[in-house]
Amino acid sequence: MDLNNQNSGAAETILDGSRFVRACLRKPVDRTPVWFLRQAGRYMQEYREVRKHHTLVEICKDPKLAAEVTITAAEKLGVDAAIIFADLLLPLEPMGLDFEFQAGEGPVVHHPVRTAEDVRALRIDRASELGYVARAIEKVAAHFRDRLGIIGFCGAPYTLASYMIEGGGSRNYIETKKLMYGNSTAWGSLLDKLVVVLTEYCSQQVQAGADVIQIFDSWVGSLSLSDYRAYAFEASKRLVRAVQAMGVPVIYFGVETAGLLDQMAQTGADVIGLDWRQPLDEGWRAVGHGRAVQGNLDPITLFAPPDVLEQRVKEILRAANGRPGHIFNLGHGIVPQTPVENVQAVVRMVREFRLEDARG
Repeated sequence: MDLNNQNSGAAETILDGSRFVRACLRKPVDRTPVWFLRQAGRYMQEYREVRKHHTLVEICKDPKLAAEVTITAAEKLGVDAAIIFADLLLPLEPMGLDFEFQAGEGPVVHHPVRTAEDVRALRIDRASELGYVARAIEKVAAHFRDRLGIIGFCGAPYTLASYMIEGGGSRNYIETKKLMYGNSTAWGSLLDKLVVVLTEYCSQQVQAGADVIQIFDSWVGSLSLSDYRAYAFEASKRLVRAVQAMGVPVIYFGVETAGLLDQMAQTGADVIGLDWRQPLDEGWRAVGHGRAVQGNLDPITLFAPPDVLEQRVKEILRAANGRPGHIFNLGHGIVPQTPVENVQAVVRMVREFRLEDARG
């Protein structure tokens, strides 16, 4: 029976954490689960208070602080899942690459990887140094128990390789593609090393209590379909399958990926995250209805007046059409200055939505 369209009552006995995980696995749920990319961040006053005294990396490396930030955001918003507060670039440090966040510049890798020698120098035997993330997950899991789903995460091999090579943000990914095209052996070795480190990192998170792992391929939209197939797909597929072997579902998310969705789905990920650039039903068709999807409200819609915001939320929920396997989320992360009350309003809209009512 499809519980997605049922009113409250017996169906509400499904726990929130179970609801989120069940949706990842395309099992019936009583209502659409909802959480947000970057739901703990600068738009929230509680987080800004913590940041007055600690850098982003200091928060990530302090399990108590990371857990506090994670829990505060999830409880304030009333979402169905809590994603651990961490940063994509944390695995770079035990691999031998120092980085920092510079004001107005974002992350900066001080000694980018540009040559085969640089790749050979990268370490794969120090992933245990990332254990502070697992310890934070333990605290979050102990706090919520079964009330919320707990999400661990990591960057995808292509995206982390690009950060390593570019040394920070990029518009054209010139250095990345120069190595990718010009030295396939070094490129393959780099991705292999990343898969080894990320697999151990995800294993730590799952053992600590993560119910689901999200793999962020934030920069994969910089690739053509041919290049994704040739230079990124296999490494992502290996990572996805390695995490699934740990017994948890995987969400695989990228930005500007409309032309890559079919191939991304072939990694075998349980859930494909959709950005906001195409209607959800079109994205789901591209992924295939045999797979769950997550998304896909434009994060800037959170600045819209209430009537516009409600219209856009309902458009997405109608496009999902009550099919098992939809997780409501944004098509990218919450941005600074977003009104918290609008994020909370979206949670209420999703919780209260009934497909039969919307159809009139």
